[in-house]
Amino acid sequence: MRKTLSLLLLAVGLAGTRAQTLDQCQQAAEKNYPLIRQFDLIRQTTDLNVKNISKAWLPQVSASAQATLQSDVTAFPEQVQTLYRQVGIDMKGLGKDQYRLGINLTQAIYDGGAVRNQKNIAKRAGEVEEAQTEVTLYAVRQRVNEMYFALLLLDEQIRLQSDLQELLQSNEDKLSAMFKRGTAAESDFLSVKAERLNVAQGLTDLQARRATTARMLSTFCGIDVTSPVKPAATMPVEAGLRPELRLIDSQIRLADTQEKALRSALLPRLDAFAQGFYGYPGYNLFEDMMSRRWSTGGMIGARISWNIGALYTLKNDKAKLQLVRQSAENSRDVFLWNNNLQQIQQNEDILRYRRLMDDDEDIIALRASVRKAAESKLQHGIIDAPDLVREINAENAARLQQSIHEIEMLKEIYKLKYTLNK
Repeated sequence: MRKTLSLLLLAVGLAGTRAQTLDQCQQAAEKNYPLIRQFDLIRQTTDLNVKNISKAWLPQVSASAQATLQSDVTAFPEQVQTLYRQVGIDMKGLGKDQYRLGINLTQAIYDGGAVRNQKNIAKRAGEVEEAQTEVTLYAVRQRVNEMYFALLLLDEQIRLQSDLQELLQSNEDKLSAMFKRGTAAESDFLSVKAERLNVAQGLTDLQARRATTARMLSTFCGIDVTSPVKPAATMPVEAGLRPELRLIDSQIRLADTQEKALRSALLPRLDAFAQGFYGYPGYNLFEDMMSRRWSTGGMIGARISWNIGALYTLKNDKAKLQLVRQSAENSRDVFLWNNNLQQIQQNEDILRYRRLMDDDEDIIALRASVRKAAESKLQHGIIDAPDLVREINAENAARLQQSIHEIEMLKEIYKLKYTLNK
C-alpha cells in the first residue's frame, strides 16, 4: 500500500511539471472550440457580399430574342396603296410576323447612394453575426470553469482520502501490534482495517472520476490538462464589456444603416444605356413596308427614373426600425438588470464562504485534538475502535468541508469574473 501511495505521489509530482492554469485552459478552449472557425467564414461571406454589391457599378448587359405574330400591323390606307401601284411601287406593308435579336447595356451614373448603403448594410450584418458568435463562444469559459473546479475539488478529495488512508493504516499497525501482545481485541483491529479498506475503495472511485474529468477537460481545451493549478482568490476590480452588449450595439448600428438606405431610395436614379438589335422590322418603317428584310439598328441615351412609391411606406419603415432599436435597448436593460442581480448574489456567496472558512481552521484543530485523544484512550483501553474511527472520520469531514468551502469560494469568484467579463 505504501508503495502504491509513493507511486501516486510521484505521478502527481511529475504532472506538476505540466500544470495548466485556468486562464490557459480558457484560452486553449476558445481556440479549440469548432465555432472559432465561424469568424473566418463570416468574414469571407461578408467580403463576397460587399464585392457582389459593388459590381452594380459595372455595365449591366442583357441579351434577348423575340419572335411575335401580331393580329394587325401599321399599314397605308387602301387608297394610298392603290396610288403607289399605279406608279409601279408595291407597298406591301409590315409583316405580321416580326423578329428581333437584341443586346441592352446599362451603366449606372447616379444611384442616390443605394450601392454604398447596401455595402454598409452587408458589413453591419456581418458584424451582428460575429457578435452573435462571440456570445456563444463566451459561454465556453463557463463550461471550462465548471470542469476545472470539479477537477480541483477531486484533487482535494483524493489528497484528503490519501491522508485518511495513511492515518487509518497507522492506527491499524498499532492495533495489530497491540493485538499480538494481547492488549487489544481482534474486533478493534478488524474494525479499523475494514474502515481503511472502505477508504481505499472510495479513493479508487475518486481517481477514476478524476481521470474522466481530466480527459473531458483536456479534450475540450485541446491540450493535456494533467495538473490544474488552484487560482488566486483575487476579486475583480472593474467590469469589462460583455459580448451580449456588443451584440446589442451592433444590432442598433445595423438599424441605423438600414434607415440611411431608406432615404437613398427616395432619390432619383440616372443611367446611361445603349441598345443594339438585328431583326425585322427596324426603325425605318417605310423601307420595311416595301422590303421585308432583316436589318440592324441601335440607340444610345440617358434615362432618369424616380420611384416615388417608396414614399408610401417610408413612415412605416422608419417606425419598424425604431421598434427594432427600442427592442434592442430593452434587451440591454434586461441583461444589465439580470447581470446586476447575479453580481449581488455572487458577492454574497463569496462573503458567505469567507465567513465559513474563518471557522474551518478552528474546527479542524478541535477535531484533530479529539482524534489524538481518542487514539490515546484506545491505547489505554478506555474506548473501542469504532469510537476512534468516528473521530477520525469527523476530522476528515472537517478537512473536506474546508477544501469544499475554498474551492466553492474560488468558483464563485470566477463566476463573478465571468459575469463582469474580467
